[in-house]
Amino acid sequence: MTDHTAVGVRVALNTGFHAARARLKILARSGTLPRACEVAYGEGIAGLAELGDPAAGLTRLAGVCLEDLTETGDCAHIALQWEAIAADGKLFTALLADLMLVAAGDQVTALSVTGTYWPPPGRAGTGLGQAIVRRCATAVIGSFLDSVACELIHPVGMAGL
Repeated sequence: MTDHTAVGVRVALNTGFHAARARLKILARSGTLPRACEVAYGEGIAGLAELGDPAAGLTRLAGVCLEDLTETGDCAHIALQWEAIAADGKLFTALLADLMLVAAGDQVTALSVTGTYWPPPGRAGTGLGQAIVRRCATAVIGSFLDSVACELIHPVGMAGL
């Protein structure tokens, strides 16, 4: 079994690229993206613990590194890195990924996350089959992407405007 899993999730947003990009810039500066990372990672770890690996439940996200938003034409990109603390107290990289917005039409924008996910190392990750790790990794990334998509489409404080 490999020690990492490639993940990729994409959703279509019913909003134009320029509006989505402007909102993503706000999210990147506001602290919303790190909070979404923490929630998604916590949900994934709870899933791993529930699926038969109680030691995984002791793993916590220690930090989120977000690179500055970069733009090229009709594409916006933020590199992500998640660092976690394993059950044994060791720091490990849990995710290296790219969050991307791409224009997909006049009023449609594709939002995606692609990258590499690592389950907790040591005893917490050894009893897991690759199918379970892949399912949890996809769920973690899907949860994160859903949170970001929701914030891009329905920004807090903008309801009814």
